[in-house]
Amino acid sequence: MMMNNVKISPHFTIDDIHKIRYANYERTKNMTHRELIEHTRKEAQPILDRLAVMKKSQL
Repeated sequence: MMMNNVKISPHFTIDDIHKIRYANYERTKNMTHRELIEHTRKEAQPILDRLAVMKKSQL
């Protein structure tokens, strides 16, 4: 996930959530709908892969 510019506090507060959301908005505000969908799919794929592995290990 591309959060390399966002500094998260050690205690992860609501302010951290605001920072992450704002950084995401800044990265995506000029994208077309197609670009936004492609970006979201690309960013989500590693998480989906990890969830699939976890699901298989629970069976």
